[in-house]
Amino acid sequence: MLIGPYPIDPPLVLAPMAGVTDRPYRSLCRRLGAGLVVSEMTTADPTLWHTEKSRLRRSHDLESGPISVQIAGYDPEAMANAARFNVEQGAQIIDINMGCPAKKVCRVDAGSALMKDERLVERILRAVVTSVSVPVTLKIRTGWSRQHRNALAIARIAQDAGIAALTVHGRTREDQYEGAAEYDTIAAVKSSVRIPVIANGDITDGAKAAHVLTQTSADALMLGRAALGNPWIFRDVAHFLATGRELAAPSGEEVSATLSRHLRELHSLYGEARGVRVGRKHIQWYCQRHAGADAFWRSINRVEDAGEQIARVAEFLQTEAPVSLLQAA
Repeated sequence: MLIGPYPIDPPLVLAPMAGVTDRPYRSLCRRLGAGLVVSEMTTADPTLWHTEKSRLRRSHDLESGPISVQIAGYDPEAMANAARFNVEQGAQIIDINMGCPAKKVCRVDAGSALMKDERLVERILRAVVTSVSVPVTLKIRTGWSRQHRNALAIARIAQDAGIAALTVHGRTREDQYEGAAEYDTIAAVKSSVRIPVIANGDITDGAKAAHVLTQTSADALMLGRAALGNPWIFRDVAHFLATGRELAAPSGEEVSATLSRHLRELHSLYGEARGVRVGRKHIQWYCQRHAGADAFWRSINRVEDAGEQIARVAEFLQTEAPVSLLQAA
């Protein structure tokens, strides 16, 4: 699949997730097989561009391209300005967020709330596309509510506005992350437009990925929650799609080495105190499938020293087997 001049190979995309897809996590998923990684959502409000939070979200130092940055907002001019600003900061692809269901985003008429107003959607898309020379992509849901599924209409507007690729999460904003993803709707969107379509929602392993590609005819897949604590999912899914076979789960030593490197990069990006705090949620995700995870989590959550955090994680992961392996024994 191509997004503008950029080949996305394998056609597996890391979803933008606030508080998760920072530079260390993006780089990790790229190393483990993601064809494209998308930044955390960045605001179109210029008064917030130079905060520490926004500065760190724009950090792309030594990051492999193409660099995709997601922007969110509701004003066409502000969105166009945000797109230009992020391109100046190194973005090679601009992604527009019309898929986030979070209340704090939707209550200011951004994210998936925008799908209620198709005229405004068109104005935003045209403003952003004409403001930059890089490809612009769009992420949407199947609709604002179960009674108002308008993904097909938005997809056609996107194509006409010059959007280079479209991601569809197979739920409405009303659904949040509940229920099963609507792959039939994604298939209908794919059949109605000529631009690449990326399917998103409930893709948990290689077999499910193959099923979704067959059912939707999508050009690529976007993975989000299934990658939390499991960045190997990109390597695993790519291997399954290529061979029809599953890879062995990573060993405790590999998990330990990967998480230790991840934590060191978090400590480097955020500084020790904040990096340790940010690392805690990743430790919980990585370790949740291991015996004794709950007790370990309660213990590690009190650690404040970066070196101790890494040492304790390494010790735990190299001595505890995954729960699935223990159950199979």
